[in-house]
Amino acid sequence: MIKVKFKKSAKPKVTKRLKNRARIRKSVEGSAERPRLCVFRSTSHTYAQIIDDVTGKTLAASSTKSAAQGKKNIDASKAVGADLAKKALEKNIKKVVFDRSGYVYHGRVKAVADGAREAGLDF
Repeated sequence: MIKVKFKKSAKPKVTKRLKNRARIRKSVEGSAERPRLCVFRSTSHTYAQIIDDVTGKTLAASSTKSAAQGKKNIDASKAVGADLAKKALEKNIKKVVFDRSGYVYHGRVKAVADGAREAGLDF
């Protein structure tokens, strides 16, 4: 179970997202057969990784820093999803559980999911 601690100076928008993330993580858990695809969206870049929660290891990772060579828009996020799916399929991972980390399933988060689905991941 995830415990969330907030700074007194945390903005309400960030606090709401972290509460949503904690609620989502109660039901979304990655295993060896079906690891978790986790998305993090900063103001500048989009990061995605596939995690096995049982062992606590990251199996594959990608970001707009590496996959899209510096671009930061929705097309770059789609490239991150495709790159991550390619890395996952090389490691024989075909099914994942999608963890949106409290973000709304829209924009860059949706683009990562769409790129991963188009490249062959199943979730």
